[in-house]
Amino acid sequence: QVQLVESGGGLVQAGGSLRLSCAASGRTFTFSNYPMGWFRQVPGKEREFVAAIRSSNSSTSYADSAKGRFTISRDNARNTVYLQMSSLKPEDTAIYYCARKNLFAPGDHLYTAYDYWGQGTQVTVSS
Repeated sequence: QVQLVESGGGLVQAGGSLRLSCAASGRTFTFSNYPMGWFRQVPGKEREFVAAIRSSNSSTSYADSAKGRFTISRDNARNTVYLQMSSLKPEDTAIYYCARKNLFAPGDHLYTAYDYWGQGTQVTVSS
């Protein structure tokens, strides 16, 4: 089994910053082998891709809404993936989820490509 636990969410004013963390664990889960991603969801809307990071060279990809403001990173020694969010806007308000990508699934931006998810952490940006 794989466990993903997000933390770091909260209430922040527009223009502020937050850093989300996702701690991964699992008896047979080798974190460093897997790409990881961050998604977000607002009630009543589909889960939306935010950012992803590869395992091999830590290359990254971002949704247009996140480019230039968010940075995804990973620490394989700590089995943790991070999402640094800056210049936050009210429209960034959502539940943020980290997820492990299936090694054989295409499309870093597709939520169907991810096989394990955390429970989510709420981010609320006030105007």
